[in-house]
Amino acid sequence: MNELQFSKVKNAEGFIAALDQSGGSTPKALKLYGIQDGAYSGDEEMFDLVHAMRTRIITSPSFNGDRILGSILF
Repeated sequence: MNELQFSKVKNAEGFIAALDQSGGSTPKALKLYGIQDGAYSGDEEMFDLVHAMRTRIITSPSFNGDRILGSILF
């Protein structure tokens, strides 16, 4: 176990960013993000949109170790 990582998760302020998404909940996640059901045609395009959403989140300068202790991407 990496003791530095363990200590940070145990003691630091912040949160775990859970960005995992199953196919069943993806339409709702996109809708909450502002993308309506009719904005994509099929699963492949839907998953491309959720990938773009995640990319935007994790490439933000705010997505760093100051606020985020870890992330789940699945």
